[in-house]
Amino acid sequence: MTRVLIIDADRSLTQSVAMACLDDGVAVRMAETLCEGVRCMLEEPVTAVLVDVALMRFPRTDLARLFDAVAPDVPVVVLVESARPVEETIALELQGFSVVPKPFDVRDVLAKLTPARRVRPPRSEAARHVDAVCA
Repeated sequence: MTRVLIIDADRSLTQSVAMACLDDGVAVRMAETLCEGVRCMLEEPVTAVLVDVALMRFPRTDLARLFDAVAPDVPVVVLVESARPVEETIALELQGFSVVPKPFDVRDVLAKLTPARRVRPPRSEAARHVDAVCA
């Protein structure tokens, strides 16, 4: 089953995305903060992550390492405002994130996602790292 984690503080956006995903048979989990989202990934495997760029307050390199440690091979789609400078979008893409401007069509985003290709390893070390970063 496809499971998408949406990390965004905009509750109305996450609810509308969740409803659209459910219409396509995609399970959705929602988190309002990055730390809450990472904890969700540690509890339950996900197929993809959608995260609002405004919640990504750590350096992009550290975030890429964090997502890779917690959910290897899981695509991370960063949601950005349309008016965001192109340089910032390119910098995110260079770190391995997919970038989608808001507003977006959920079905288009879901069509671009590929499921994870390997089973997640034990997360004990990743969980300690998350607790250290988010404490």
